[in-house]
Amino acid sequence: MKKPIISGDTITIPSSQEYLTDVDVFIEGILRGYGADESVIADVAISVSELVNNAILHGNRSSDVKTVKVTIARNSKDISITVVDEGQGFNPDDIEDPLADENLLKEAGRGIFIVRSLMDDVDIYEDNGGTAIKITKSIG
Repeated sequence: MKKPIISGDTITIPSSQEYLTDVDVFIEGILRGYGADESVIADVAISVSELVNNAILHGNRSSDVKTVKVTIARNSKDISITVVDEGQGFNPDDIEDPLADENLLKEAGRGIFIVRSLMDDVDIYEDNGGTAIKITKSIG
């Protein structure tokens, strides 16, 4: 796969940070179409960018034969976005607390913490051997 593929409510990208902007444009466009408030769009965009970046770097280890899939869905009051990688998976309980004294000066390790602070719900689970993270945010 050499370029993003959009199919309805899903965008699939190669495991390269080069395509982060494509995901951002895709998600923000759909959210604006839903009439979401700009503050919601900003929170979701930050969260999705963080999750896709993690999927590329940590999940797929930037492998050019793996992809990241991002799907958006909506019900009457919420939007949910699921980010799926093709990596080895991980245990979310193993994530170190970024607020612990020994982690405060580390340059990495805050992504999931930030996502959890911006979203109403974050669910991390295994998906065909990789990791799926579903985030949910109220849109009114």
